[in-house]
Formats: sequence, structure tokens, C-alpha cells
Amino acid sequence: MKFISTRGGETVTGAQAIAHGIAKDGGLFVPETFPSVSEEEMEKMLSMDYAERAATVLHKYLDEYDFEELKEACKKAYAQFEEGDAAPLVKIDSSLYMLELFHGPTCAFKDMALTLLPYLLRKGCDICGIKEEVLILVATSGDTGKAALEGFKDANGIKIMVFYPNEGVSKMQKLQMATQEGSNVNVVAVRSNFDDCQSAVKKIFTSEACKEELLKKGIILSSANSINFGRLAPQIAYYFSAYLDLVSSDQIKMGDPVNFAVPTGNFGNILAAYYAKRMGLPIGKLICASNKNNILTDFIKTGVYDKRREFYKTMSPSMDILISSNLERLLFEIADRNPVRIKMRMEKLATDGVYEIYDEEKEMIRSLFYGDFCGEDETVETIYEFFEEYQYPMDTHTACAMYAAGNYMAEEKDDTAPMVVVSTASPYKFPQDVMYAITGNDIKDSFKAIKHLNIATAMKVPKSLSKLRDKAVRFTTVADKDKLYAEVLKFIDAKK
Repeated sequence: MKFISTRGGETVTGAQAIAHGIAKDGGLFVPETFPSVSEEEMEKMLSMDYAERAATVLHKYLDEYDFEELKEACKKAYAQFEEGDAAPLVKIDSSLYMLELFHGPTCAFKDMALTLLPYLLRKGCDICGIKEEVLILVATSGDTGKAALEGFKDANGIKIMVFYPNEGVSKMQKLQMATQEGSNVNVVAVRSNFDDCQSAVKKIFTSEACKEELLKKGIILSSANSINFGRLAPQIAYYFSAYLDLVSSDQIKMGDPVNFAVPTGNFGNILAAYYAKRMGLPIGKLICASNKNNILTDFIKTGVYDKRREFYKTMSPSMDILISSNLERLLFEIADRNPVRIKMRMEKLATDGVYEIYDEEKEMIRSLFYGDFCGEDETVETIYEFFEEYQYPMDTHTACAMYAAGNYMAEEKDDTAPMVVVSTASPYKFPQDVMYAITGNDIKDSFKAIKHLNIATAMKVPKSLSKLRDKAVRFTTVADKDKLYAEVLKFIDAKK
């Protein structure tokens, strides 16, 4: 299968799309056509375990990868998850389910892709004949950074460098990154917000001068953010798996529609659901849930994307984003794959901070998505009320999705399709906020909060977090947003 840039400047193979991460023109790679998964194929997938299902879906896009090797890579990746099933579906009541995606090494849904991406990237480089060392640059709002560091630590022929907003992640997220092990890793805090981190990293990727200088040092760049199709593609699989679990447990019949509510920041997770729908998965409505930074909610309702607004730091920091990069891929589809229109809108966003889509595009988006957002007080109330009713603790991001799902079900009473809420992180990654929501106790120390949350909920504490307290802090660098490339050069030169 071939991949094309959303801005029209490039056509590549799947391996090239993964190896390079982003197109030369700054666009994102998308499949030239969407592969389909027939009902007959889904029937065969019912008896498969998660790794086999993932390999089956992935191979639809990455047909130049050997299927058996891909399947083995999936089995190896998902064997790292604590619960045996990498993406268990938990029934809450007759029409409400939780898709738990936080049982991986770093306790967040990013593990679903980033445990597999090292294989996809290294194999992609081999297929393309790339001999240079790969430097992965990652901007993170909290979870991607740690998952990428863990996935790529000590990987052969690969270095990884992560940038995060210094005051824009939780204490637990910061500690996870600052204590990261591995001889090929580096972490830098940035005196700014996530959007500035992401923009600075994209600037490096699209700078010919930077790429030429790094190439002279034997380095090529790639990405582990969801702008890289290799990060996005594995996420498509868990929507198929959740649907198949509903069928195999006799909750629905094959072909029945299912709705998904997804906590959304950079738009990658919910875009993966949209891709699954385009492949033939019977998805009804996609509920796009934001926090107080509700730019996506406004966009879905009005068709105007306006980043000229106040930026909020919230208790759901992985969603504290005003520039949702993956939205570009959706815009490309609803614009009838017109790269000129996409390029114009991305330029308007960069220069004016705002763009508006056409009326027919607005209608198309509203037919696919329902947008809603959850404020700070509502987040606390949702965690408390849900735990009181179901004895099920959820993290702050998942609470946003649950709140939006509840509002959708209240407004659209005629839509009786089951609702699957995508649970993206363990409550123990945000123990102070979850503890406060459930009990009203404001505990300052993260590890004391974990202990008390465990007592209050009886939910198992992930091993990786329980061991974190005793790990040494390795990374303390804090840099200005315009100095990130200088930090890249320091890292490269120090490792020579």
C-alpha cells in the first residue's frame, strides 16, 4: 500500500512513512486508500487473541511487512502487559462498557502502540535500506513521552529524545520520564506549554538545514508521536478488538452499531476509531471528549478552529492541547482529499491562528462526531459519582470521556447503541486528583496518595508505579522553547 501527504507533496510506501514520520512538505502521511475488513474476516478474528487481531488489522496497511513476523512482534509487545489481555473490555451495565488501555508498561494507552513501534520503525528502516542511526524526537503532554522512552530504551541503532512542558504534566508523569533507564535516551523539560514543544519539534523535522547537519553526523530523524503513521496504526486495532469482544460475549450481533467515547487531545486516538469505521467496523457515533481546553468541542459544533484563546493547565494534562495535529488527517478526508485546501488551512492556522471549514464539511463532521467538554469541577464530580455507583475508579482523562458520553446518551435517547468509553490511563498515574475526587482528601505526596487510593478502591497498583519511588532521577535539564535544537545537538555530540 502507498501513502500520500495531506499537503500533496509526496507518495511513499508504508515502511517509508514510518521511517520518516512526517512528509517533507510538513504534511502527515495517510493511506492512499482505506483497506476494508469484511464481516467474514471479522468472524475469523473472533477466536483470535489480541496480538493476532492487531497483526491482522495492521497488515492491511503494512503489506510489505511479513505477516508472521508482524504477528510475532505483536505477541512480544503485548506480552509486556500485566493483565494477559492487552485491551480488556469491562461491562459496567447493560449498555455501558469500559475499554481499559492502561495495563502496559507505563500505565497509559500510548503503550498499545509504543511497545510495537520499535519493531515497526527498525523493520521499516531495514526495508528502506536506511543504514543511518535514527533519532526519534518526541513532544509529549505527559503519556507519550514515557511510553516512547520505555519502548525504545536500548534499542539497536536508535536514540530517543523527549521534550515535555515543565509545568504541564503531573508529578507522576514527570517522575516517570526523569527516572527513565537506557543508554540511548534523553529527556528535556521546556519552559512553555505542549503546543510550543510540538511546534518546535515539527520545525526541526521540516528544516532542511537541521536535517542536513544531522545527516552529516550519521543521523536521520523520525517521530514517535501520533503524527507518525506507525504510532497511529496500532491504535486502530483495539477498536476492532473491543467490538469483537462485544460480539463474542453475546452483547451484540455482528453488524450492530457501537458508539465510542474518547478523551481527546492531539486527536490521534479518536482518529484511529474513525479509520476503523472507514475500514468497515460498524461504529455509530464517535464522542470527542475534551477538557477545559475545549477547542475541539467548539470546532465540531461551529466548524471554526480558533487557537486564539486562553490555555488552561488542568488535572487531565495529556489533553492540555490547542493544536490537535491529527485533525489534519480528518480534514483531508472531509475535504475530499484536497491537499491544496489542507495546506491553505494549515498556513492560516500558523499565521492567523484560525480557519473555518465549508458548510458541507461541517455537516459531515457533525454526522460522524459529537463534541463535548468537561470542566475541572465536572471531572471531580464524574469520578466521585461513578465510583459511588459502580465502585469503579477512573482517571481524570477517562472521566472527561464518561461525562461527554453521559451527556450524549441524555440528549440522544433514540440512539440505543452500546457505549464504549475508552479508558486511557490508570487512576494511579494521577493519584492525588483521583483520591481527592473520591474521598475529598487533598494529599500532597504522590506515593502516599497511591497508598491511600489503593486502600479506598482495592484496585491493584501497577508494578511500574510502585517501584518508581526508589528510582534515581537522571534528567533535570530545563530549556527554552527556541533552544531545543541546541539540546538535540548536545545529546548527539555527547553520545559520539
